Amino acid sequence: MPQIDQIQRQTPMTSPEGSAAGGDAITEHHAPQQLPGRHLSVQLEDIRAARELLDGVIVPTAMEHSRALGRMMDATVHLKCENLQRAGSFKVRGAYVRMARLSAEEKERGVVAASAGNHAQGVALAAKKLGIRAKIYMPRGVALPKLAATRDHGAEVILHGSNVDEALAEAQDYASESGAVFIHPFNNTDVVAGQGTIGLEILEQVPDVDTVIMGIGGGGLLAGNAVAIKQEAARQGREVRIIGVQAENAAAYPPSLAADALVPIKGVRTIADGIAVGRPGQIPFEIIKDLVDDVVTVSEDAIAQALIFLMERSKMVVEPAGAVGVAALMEGRLAGLGIEPKSIVALLSGGNIDPMLMLKVIQRGLSAANRFLTVKLMLKDRPGELAMISRIIAETDANVTGVDHTRIGGALSMGDVSIVINMETKGEEHSALVLNSLRAEGYEPIVMN
Repeated sequence: MPQIDQIQRQTPMTSPEGSAAGGDAITEHHAPQQLPGRHLSVQLEDIRAARELLDGVIVPTAMEHSRALGRMMDATVHLKCENLQRAGSFKVRGAYVRMARLSAEEKERGVVAASAGNHAQGVALAAKKLGIRAKIYMPRGVALPKLAATRDHGAEVILHGSNVDEALAEAQDYASESGAVFIHPFNNTDVVAGQGTIGLEILEQVPDVDTVIMGIGGGGLLAGNAVAIKQEAARQGREVRIIGVQAENAAAYPPSLAADALVPIKGVRTIADGIAVGRPGQIPFEIIKDLVDDVVTVSEDAIAQALIFLMERSKMVVEPAGAVGVAALMEGRLAGLGIEPKSIVALLSGGNIDPMLMLKVIQRGLSAANRFLTVKLMLKDRPGELAMISRIIAETDANVTGVDHTRIGGALSMGDVSIVINMETKGEEHSALVLNSLRAEGYEPIVMN
């Protein structure tokens, strides 16, 4: 049994006016023109105004202290839990701010969006709270829980196309024909400002934070928080490092930042579907290249292991895209940057995960951590052979979870049988013990995972 991570929950203190206590009492050590990024399209004042709009709409989410990650990093590590936000992710923040600022005539025309997940639910919930008609285009293969949740918030859902790009094209056509306002998931200043309200909460909940790390897809979340944290920290006379994280298989920002221009990528395929974006947004890109310190990438295995870590140690259900910040910490990406932070906040951006995907991710994570072993063996087709294999495995205390037994196949000789055994192990050393025990009895196990 892994040790259960001890946690502390914190939420921002709020004043009667709904603003965070202490926010107005911060001494300005720098004149506004000296703040970083004053030439950018989104400013700290915009994010503060967005926060006022969101008062009573969103939940100021908890901050959890992770001692397990702290020991791993030799630092204090906190987790900002936007997976516990209404609609299950940060997306409602930006969607609500964007829609609240529509004119009365625009609200009457309604809104339209396209998404396979969190943006759909965020737009649907924001529209419900504002009394605006919402039409959401989703690909036909969208996960049932996400489809049901979007409909439950009152949006009209149209299933179209085999992927998000096809649904997006249809949504934009509908907006052009009907006059409905298209709500972009990240390439809009109001959306960026809404997402940036998380950064204000982070600074209030963890006043000594020196490094904030979070996932990046199109860039709206990272851009908004970079403005909020960099400018507010500068007002306090200090600096906070901002680090973005992308999945290796969906990393459009590193080449774009290197080229100082948007560089689309093709073949985006990752378990972190919430950040699987092939082309950054122009608005967030301009902010990120100016204010964000580093963008790193993480492997699929690291994401899967981070998701399992969060379940086992922090008792948190987090979607793969929401776990990439933790994955970067666990994979040593900060050490690779040559920095030694003392107070880290990792953002858990969402918790909407399809149960079937969860099963696959868990199995991948266990396999990557050498806690799930799949072996193939060629045996003689005679009584007692399978019992012998079972005895050897049982003596190592591994737990068999499945056996596939095949007698017919082109690669099988007459009188041979092929078996594939799935088993749970306790780690790399235990897996090696199982394999060595089989070899000691004359078998030749082939590791399949």
